[in-house]
Amino acid sequence: MAAMSEKKSDLDASVAELSYEAARDQLVEVVNTLEQGGASLEESIALWERGEALATRCEQWLDNARERLDKARNSADD
Repeated sequence: MAAMSEKKSDLDASVAELSYEAARDQLVEVVNTLEQGGASLEESIALWERGEALATRCEQWLDNARERLDKARNSADD
């Protein structure tokens, strides 16, 4: 089980540095690969986990952008 958590932390670290565009593009690739089928169960699980990490990264970028826009609007209103 320790190897599994090490893989997850490596995955999270590799995704954490991606720009929004890079994470989105990689997520599209993961989805396309999964939709095509043909991957083994282990490969499919790894792709799914990467897709989840990429989707989370995209959400982080969008949440941050939303916060910045809200702050900019609030300062313009003041």
